[in-house]
This record gives sequence, C-alpha cells and structure tokens, in this order.
Amino acid sequence: MLKNLILFSGFAGSTVFIGGLLANYFNHHIKETPLKYEIIHTMMSFGSGIILSALALVLIPKGMETLDVLPMAMSFLAGALLFMFIDKYLATKGGQTSTLLAMMMDFVPESIALGAVFAIEPSMATLLAIFIGLQNLPEAFNSFRDLVQSGFTVQKTLAIFFALSFFGVAGALIGHFILSDFPFVTAHLMTFASGGILYLLIQDIIPESKLERNYLTSLGATLGFLVGIVGEKLI
Repeated sequence: MLKNLILFSGFAGSTVFIGGLLANYFNHHIKETPLKYEIIHTMMSFGSGIILSALALVLIPKGMETLDVLPMAMSFLAGALLFMFIDKYLATKGGQTSTLLAMMMDFVPESIALGAVFAIEPSMATLLAIFIGLQNLPEAFNSFRDLVQSGFTVQKTLAIFFALSFFGVAGALIGHFILSDFPFVTAHLMTFASGGILYLLIQDIIPESKLERNYLTSLGATLGFLVGIVGEKLI
C-alpha cells in the first residue's frame, strides 16, 4: 500500500517538472508570433480555471465538512491576508511568482489529502492523484515562464521545479502517517490555502491572462474549470 501511495503521489508531483520542461521547449522552439502569445495566455487562463476548480470543488468543501463557521472563516481570511502581504512584498522586489504560489497552495494541501484518504478509499485516492497531476501541468507551464521573466535562469528554474515535484510525495506521506488522525488540522490547512489562492487568482493571475478582443482566454478558464468538475465527478 505504501508503495502505491508513493507511486501515485510521485506521478502527481512529476507533472510539475514536466510542465517546466514543456514551457522551456515552447519558449525556445516556437517562433514569436501573435498565435504564440494567445496560446500562452490561454494556457494561463486554463490553469486559472483548474486552480479555481480545486478551490471550489476540493479545498473549500473539505474544510466546510469539518470546521464550524467561525474557525473556517478565520482560516480563510488568514490565508488571504498572509498572501496579500507576501504579494505586496514580492511586488516591491519585482518578482512574478503568483502562479507558482497558487500552484503550491493547492498542490501541497491536496497531496496531504491524498495521503489521508489513501488508506480509507484507495480508488478515490487514485483518481485524486490523476486530478492533481493534470492540474499541475498547466500551472507549472505558466509558473516556469513567470520565474524566467523574473530573472531566474532556465537551469535554476528547472532545478526548483525538480525539487518541487517531490513535494507531492512528502505531502502524501505527512497526510497518511501524521494528519490522517487530525482531520481538523487538515481542514484548517485546506481552508487557509483557499483564502490565499483566491486572493492570488483575483489580484494577479486572472488579470494577467486577459487579452483584448480575444475570447480563447475566457474559454480556456472555463475549460479548465470543466476539467475540475469532471475530475471531482469521477472521484
């Protein structure tokens, strides 16, 4: 069973590195054209839709199942406020790391949830791992571009993504062996992450994905959310 947990969580995390590799290939082997610009923004909006679906269909519902109104609201607000301050600090440094923060804020709690439910519902955990892996791909694609534009070298960015790909295994093991007996802690973590994700989406990611007189970006976000709906229905 432990072997399967590592295998599934490893797959979910590996798409972080794969997304970075795809973004690097796209940057260096696809000519600079208006179509390339549209594809980049459509991928960004698609990733936004998937992040939003994780927020609305996985993180918040799991928190609401366990927490009372006041603790839930406090965790959510704490997440939003903390990442507002982090975002303001990063803005003063000229960095573009909002997509990376949003990706990690849904990737880590979901990985913990994956580990927590694996012993109880293996089939649900398997589908959850696939869902996490699918949403990491476009998010990593966009995050890679953001980090390179912020001044990170390609090699350093890929090294960061390679390291982050193991967060899924670490989170799943923590959820399985430590937090499975503490559902309130897991619920607070998910609700806290939800507040931060929603702030980052509204403040940075969704506005950046918008193009004038282009409708594919809005469709991309909608399709991204549909991926979440389908994944949640299968789970």
